[in-house]
Parts: sequence; structure tokens; C-alpha cells
Amino acid sequence: MKKTYALALLFLATSIVPTASFAQCDDVTIASLTNPGPFEIATLTEADGLRNGSDYLGATVYYPTNATPPFASIAIVPGFNSFPESVEDWGPFYASHGIVTIIIGTNSIFEFPEDRAIGLLDALETMRQENTRTGSPLENNLDVDKFAVSGWSMGGGGAQRAAVLDNTIKGVVALCPWLPNPDLNHNSPVVIFSGENDGVAPPDIHANVHYNDTPESTNKLLFEIDNGDHSVANTPNGGNGAIGRIALSWLKLYVEENDCYCPLLTDDLLADATVASDIQSSFECELLGVAEQTTPINIFPNPTDGLLSINTQQQTPFYVFSPVGQLLLEGQLQGNEKQIDLSSLNAGVYYLRIGQETIKVVKK
Repeated sequence: MKKTYALALLFLATSIVPTASFAQCDDVTIASLTNPGPFEIATLTEADGLRNGSDYLGATVYYPTNATPPFASIAIVPGFNSFPESVEDWGPFYASHGIVTIIIGTNSIFEFPEDRAIGLLDALETMRQENTRTGSPLENNLDVDKFAVSGWSMGGGGAQRAAVLDNTIKGVVALCPWLPNPDLNHNSPVVIFSGENDGVAPPDIHANVHYNDTPESTNKLLFEIDNGDHSVANTPNGGNGAIGRIALSWLKLYVEENDCYCPLLTDDLLADATVASDIQSSFECELLGVAEQTTPINIFPNPTDGLLSINTQQQTPFYVFSPVGQLLLEGQLQGNEKQIDLSSLNAGVYYLRIGQETIKVVKK
């Protein structure tokens, strides 16, 4: 069984930033990712005046009643031969944390992923119209620039495809996605959940392929649940609650644009993921406490094609970390010509640790 885990960057953060920098994030903790969350919720259906979209069949909107707008929104669609009830637990969970959620049915339970993608986009149009519908409890309360999509099984494949069809989508949560030979050229930050023992959408031919086929330039995370089956991500309680905590943090980080959730992901949720059989990640966020290069140590060129020259008199070890804290390279700076070869790494952002200094490096 493969076991790959991200390492924490906590020592980087605490070594170079005053404690005051974290004050704004005091309320963002694992303990705050409860199910349910802190807000009371209510629902809307077509009987309440909600738009009836032509590309889906029936919808329920879950929304917070005592949170402060404007709200981000997410649209969720179920899988093949399934109904909204199969994923309905996500609605009150997200809404109780301040994210308005619309869960839709499909015109046919046998629709394939592309039709489910179109249904998700139609659901987002419903949310746009709800924001302007006179008398709606959500009138002028939605941020229509902060939309996400999600789905289970073929719905997860549809969520990925929806991001391809609409590049304004700010986030994707793919729940055990089913979509063979995917075309996933999009830039929407995506978290993919899978089950190690999923016999319907085996990770090796679905979730893992989705991760690999999503562009390297796109923020992405794959989280596979140890011994999980095809329905392990149908509720936020999957993986002993890890799925809900990670999905919520992903949406808070990339859709609501709350950087406090970056260290929560990197230092806690992914660094101590005992329920996971595989974690793969390639994402960049504002790691609170990791500064831009403002030190006496000079590196060049930055960005680099591969070879970094280090202008320092120190004879010292160096460490290169991924944005989520995984140690990728280490070695010793010595001699007169001090260089580090990053040619084995993919293009992206990395963090170079030399002595007490942490420097952001971009590999082209």
C-alpha cells in the first residue's frame, strides 16, 4: 500500500514571522471545521420561487440565515443512476459554514458527465438570478464572482468538465470522480477525493488520471481514503470527517480567498492525514509566515530554468520544500561556487531554506 504524506511548514512560519501575524487567523482551526458549522440554515426550492433550470431537474438551495453576506456558492450534482439525496449532506454542511449550496437533480439519472457539467452551469445561472430576484432571502447577498462546483462519480467528472467549460469557476470538489480519457485543461483549483478500494471508479483509471491530466499550473490536490469505497466522499463525514474538513478548507482558501486556511491545510490537515492511503499535491497559496526574499542571502536567477547560484559566505545545509511543505531536495552549500540544481523539479513555486532564511523560488 502506498503512503505519501505532505510535511508541515510550521517551523518555517514560526521562525521568521512575529506571533502577531497570526492573530487574524486565531478562529481558523481544525476545531472550527465542525459538522454542522456555526450558522443556522434554511432552504429554498422551486416552490419558493427558485428558478427552474432547463438543464437539470429540481434543486434545493441551502443557505445560512445568521451569517454576514456576501456569500460564495457551490453547485453539486449526484452520480449516474443516483438522486440528490445521495449527496444532500453536503448542503447543510457547507451552508452552516457560510457557503450557499445548490444541489440539483438530473433530467435523466443516466446522463453522462458532460450533461452533468451543463447542469451544474445551469445551476450557477440559477444562483445568479436568485441574487437579483425580488423577495428572495438571497437577494443581493451572493458574490457572483465566487462560484464553485462539485459532484459525485459521474457528477465529479461533470464538475471537472464544468470548470473547462466556464473558466470563471473558482473551485472544484470532485468526489470519487468517474470520467475516462478526460480533457481537463482548466485553471480552477481542484481537490479530488477518491477511495482506495473504489471498484466503480478505480483511482488508477479515474481520480489519479484526473489529477495528472489537470494542468500542472492549476492548484490541485488528490486525497485518497485508506480502504475507502465509491461512496466514501458522499458526505463530509467520510474518512472520519477528513473529507469535509479538507473540502471546506479548500473552498474557503480558493473561493472565498481566505489565506488563513492555507496553513491549516499544509500544517495540519495534510501533514497528519492518518486516514489517507495517498496524497498528491501541487498547489500554491499564501503560507502565512513565509516571506518574500528580503535577506542578505542573494539567489539568482529567480525565476530559474534549473540552476540557482547562491551568493553567500555560509557553508551550510539547504532544503527545498514544495508549497505544501514536502521536502523535495536537500544538500550542502560549500566551496566558492555555491549552486543548487532544481532541474529535476516541475515548473512551479518552491521554498528554499538556508540557515534561518526562507526564500521563495520560482522554477520555470
